[in-house]
Amino acid sequence: MTSRNINSESPANRSLAEFDRKSGNRLERLLFNHRPAVLLLCLLATILLGVQATKVELKASFEKMIPTQHPYIFNYLEHQQELSGLGNALRIAVANRNGDIYDAHYLQMLQQLSDQIYLLPGIDRAYMKSLWTPATRWTAVTEDGLDGGPVIPDDYDGSERSLGELRRNVQLSNEIGQLVAFDQRSSIIYVPLLTRTIDGDAIDYNALSQELESLRARYAGDSIDIHITGFAKKVGDLIDGLQQILLFFALAIVITGGVLFAYTRCLRSTLLVVCCSLVAVVWQLGLLPLLGYHLDPYSVLVPFLVFAIGMSHGAQKMNGIMQDIGRGLHKLVAARHTFRRLFMAGVMALLSDAVGFAVLMFIEIPVIQDLAIAASVGVAVLIVTNLILLPVLLSYLGISATAAQRSLQDLREGQTPTDGMERHRVWRLLDGFTRQRWATACIAVAALLAVGGHLVGGNLKIGDLDPGAPELRSDSRYNLDDAFMNAHYGASSDVFAVMVTAPTGECARYDILRKVDALDWQLRTLPGVDSTNSLALLNRRMLVGLSEGSPKWYHLQPNQAMLNMVTAAAPRGLYNETCSLLTLYVYLADHKAETLTGLVEHVEAFAAANNTNDVQFMLAAGNAGIEAATNIVVDESNQKMLYWVYAVVILLCLITFRSWRATLCAVLPLMLTSILCEALMVALGIGVKVATLPVIALGVGIGVDYALYVMSMLLAFRRNGSSLSEAYYQALVSTGKVVMLTGVTLAIGVVTWLFSPIKFQADMGILLAFMFVWNMLGALILLPALAHFLLPEVRPLSSPKATGDAASTDDLSSGATQPG
Repeated sequence: MTSRNINSESPANRSLAEFDRKSGNRLERLLFNHRPAVLLLCLLATILLGVQATKVELKASFEKMIPTQHPYIFNYLEHQQELSGLGNALRIAVANRNGDIYDAHYLQMLQQLSDQIYLLPGIDRAYMKSLWTPATRWTAVTEDGLDGGPVIPDDYDGSERSLGELRRNVQLSNEIGQLVAFDQRSSIIYVPLLTRTIDGDAIDYNALSQELESLRARYAGDSIDIHITGFAKKVGDLIDGLQQILLFFALAIVITGGVLFAYTRCLRSTLLVVCCSLVAVVWQLGLLPLLGYHLDPYSVLVPFLVFAIGMSHGAQKMNGIMQDIGRGLHKLVAARHTFRRLFMAGVMALLSDAVGFAVLMFIEIPVIQDLAIAASVGVAVLIVTNLILLPVLLSYLGISATAAQRSLQDLREGQTPTDGMERHRVWRLLDGFTRQRWATACIAVAALLAVGGHLVGGNLKIGDLDPGAPELRSDSRYNLDDAFMNAHYGASSDVFAVMVTAPTGECARYDILRKVDALDWQLRTLPGVDSTNSLALLNRRMLVGLSEGSPKWYHLQPNQAMLNMVTAAAPRGLYNETCSLLTLYVYLADHKAETLTGLVEHVEAFAAANNTNDVQFMLAAGNAGIEAATNIVVDESNQKMLYWVYAVVILLCLITFRSWRATLCAVLPLMLTSILCEALMVALGIGVKVATLPVIALGVGIGVDYALYVMSMLLAFRRNGSSLSEAYYQALVSTGKVVMLTGVTLAIGVVTWLFSPIKFQADMGILLAFMFVWNMLGALILLPALAHFLLPEVRPLSSPKATGDAASTDDLSSGATQPG
């Protein structure tokens, strides 16, 4: 009810006149007795942090995507300078649409493109390779012994003679299937990347991707087609696609704001909730650059989660104030009563959200740890913007009289001698779960769902389940390029490298090469392995070449002089300059979890049986080796993360409710949702990986919000003398309606992500929508069913009061977190 429509004798004015400004706890008095100062401080913070928010950057780092503390990655980083290109590299296939690569125009375009790429920042030029680089050579056995030279003849002039010589050199180069396609209609430009540019700056993958797209647009045409794969291009495409996140963010604002307005029919209070949630996002984005952080393809979705959480808590505060105003309280008194009643539940709920993010710090992958920090910052500012700023603003602006009266309609309908027969049919349905028959059936169904979900969830896989880049759509340009590579070359872009250390200068020792040779042959027989390459294999091939091509010499000669001679002419990619490190390359058909797991287990077993003080077989380098290490970390962190998040959520619930029975009622629905979420991931073919692992923890932290609000009010009404049915009904009309509202609204908001060109965003949208809805249903259905069996009748602190008067609201505010 607005101030201009009331007189000095109105109930609202009387409630204000009778209200003791010194009542409430110290925090409440500090905030509401100094409201102008609170608003001024928040305005200054919004302006300052809004300026800082313009400086936040969207970028990615290869090093932050890998678990740098894992032993495999530690081994790789220790030898990174000697393994150039085995961690972060681009493969650019240049195809001739009108013929094969032995075409003067094609070769001219290839040379120009290779030269342009050579000049890009961040390129490891010493290890770049194409048909035009001097390191691409051919070898042959002649009457005079071994002969060889660069694949492109020194006197190449584009004539038929030069092209014929090039064709012969390619056949002798052992590059068919590697740099040259099997059909010889395309060739690869292999581009390893440095960790940093010459200036010492981190590589800007978005800028590099745009440069590559510019080159593709310049050179591709009627005669030339270009295909690009590699981490840098994948991240660039992700960033490009994620720039559409602003569209989905705007859509979420419209949807949530529209549904909230449809519920309240009060424009100003709806705008206040939306604005306070947006202020939280601005503060979060402003704090990130101040703390030295930026957004990346995985944390860019965090601002939406912060907005979603803010809308959920803001709607609860607005609903409480709206009902108190409808009971006749002045808007300031209503704001203070709601603050008392819901502040502790809100803080505990936000702490639970923060826990869901904070436990991600246990996962030793920097990109996930950065996500945890960014999200924790967002949740921290929500305590100010939505638990403090919003009630203070509503204490000035209030709620429209029509909306306030409508909010009490359901409450009044339930106050009949027929025990709710005139209640809305939805509330009658939900109230049925507080009674034994429905409660028993509900718990039985939940138990069956838990058992079925557990059986299905047991098939949950770790890592990528699809070829190419699962973060992108299967029909994306990147995945089409990756499919081209796999179809036209001897192996996919997935390379797994085993490092073999030896005493300095002794990498060609026969006993060492014999072990490498044995592992080489064993790995060739594993599922998913296309081919291998090693110094031992080179020795076999060279011995055949030196023996007039006779295949009977295709074995490793126990002749040290011969081994030394071959090693001296071998390419440096197979061993380092000090001859203390050998590299065994394993080219894979894909990077699926089963392929990597089988390979890792075999190499680990071989290393355990063959490692000595002098010779060590170490894992792992190559993009597939790095992904194998990432999968191991994700697998180890998955259960550990859930244990931690549930342990802290249970502790917070115990502090809030001071009742182990109430805590069980709140936590068991969350556990059911977690089980069913894993089953859903199996059904949808979604593996647990860097992109999806955070969702599981977030679902628990965010999902407990609903249970905290419902259970806090239920316990408060129970202590006020109500039966379980009456208390649950009162909890429904006071907070349960908003739980239902926000659960459905937020699910609709994230479901829109299904239309994103980024598949992992679509996957996150499905999982978050599922968890929003199921956590909401758990709080409204399973929680009262469990309460029927777990919460005993309690003796009221005082005689029951009519639930519609102002005094009862104040009583509830002081008892919302007392033991149940």
